[in-house]
Amino acid sequence: MKNFLHSTLNQFSLLNKPARLFLLALFLDGLLFSGFSLFLNLYIIDAGYSRDFLGMLNAAPSISALLLGVPMGLLSDRMGRKRAMILGFIVANFAIIGMLLAHTEILMITLALVWGAAGQLYFLSHAPFVMKVSDDKSRDILFSFSFAMFPLASTLGTFLAGYLPEVFRDIFGITSSAAAYQAVLVFSVTLSFLVLIPLAMIREPKSALVEKKAGETEGISSPQGRPSVWKVLFRPLTLKLAIPNLVIGFGAATLVPYFNVFFAERHRMSDATLGLLFSGASLITGVACIIGPRLVGNLGGKIRTIVLAQGASLVFLLLIGFSPWAWLAVIGFLARGALMNMVAPLFDAFALELSHETEHGAVNSIRNLAWNVGWAVGPYISGVVQQRWGFAPLFVSTAVLYGIAIGLTWIFFRPKAQLVET
Repeated sequence: MKNFLHSTLNQFSLLNKPARLFLLALFLDGLLFSGFSLFLNLYIIDAGYSRDFLGMLNAAPSISALLLGVPMGLLSDRMGRKRAMILGFIVANFAIIGMLLAHTEILMITLALVWGAAGQLYFLSHAPFVMKVSDDKSRDILFSFSFAMFPLASTLGTFLAGYLPEVFRDIFGITSSAAAYQAVLVFSVTLSFLVLIPLAMIREPKSALVEKKAGETEGISSPQGRPSVWKVLFRPLTLKLAIPNLVIGFGAATLVPYFNVFFAERHRMSDATLGLLFSGASLITGVACIIGPRLVGNLGGKIRTIVLAQGASLVFLLLIGFSPWAWLAVIGFLARGALMNMVAPLFDAFALELSHETEHGAVNSIRNLAWNVGWAVGPYISGVVQQRWGFAPLFVSTAVLYGIAIGLTWIFFRPKAQLVET
């Protein structure tokens, strides 16, 4: 453990000041926003809305991301990553607060759509920014740290958030659980504006630290000026990068947003227990993300590491859904989250390494668009299935879709992984 901490600190010391400020912003985001992630679904249900509406509300941000994700990625290319992150974060947070205070379903859905579009401008700027402030030695490290910051911060944030509903009830005399959840949600989102402080302090480099040579990878050349998004979209390599995201997105969208509901209903977990569970999951996931780059050399490259980790996660996914014992479902939940998420930053780095800097926004937005196809319809479908048949069909369908995506990743990229990484 001591060696791991020492090695991690040494890796962190390789990063420049813009990268460290970016990681601080992500840490604050994870710490302060965790209460929102934990209690949104429970608030909507306890406020008397139907499961169908909950599905529509969860799907709305992804619908707007699906429709506007590519334009937001191109806008990020034009604005610069720092300005895009700040603008997207501010608009998204105000939309979320409005959604939490609204009392009509149509207004809540409308604001959720605004949240989704602005959130894309913020989120889609992350990976290109990481590419811009990193080099060959620090890239995998920074991608993994950037992915790990949110769950590591959520470890503390989610743990504390689990106690907030009761604290708000005691302090303000709140009698209903829905009102307590609403207070926690508004408090979390409002406090998260502190993320803007480190973002504002970043001095964004004018050009990438590393430029790819023309023709360095198959099908990729250094374009002159801004590339056409249609040219990037229909390039075979871009489609191969997007299709696994499309398939996994369908599976994840029907299940992952509802893990808190599943544990609350199936295993009767209290708010505090849910906070502890999701806190532990965040800690393990964050540590796993930092370990991820270390496995690449031992397991034979990024793609082999991605396929092995995601494949192993399927066993634990089914364990969550069909274990009769809460303790065994918890083990499955912790292991599944760590295995699936530890390799996500490796795939992000792999994808952007194959494209020129001027295409990073387009490639990243296209991959995210594919992900959001599933998230645009999956949460609503999940709400309908839960209402009628419960969670069991969702665990089976998600496992099948994940398995298909893992197979496609191996088929598409094993030869290219050998080319790029040797």
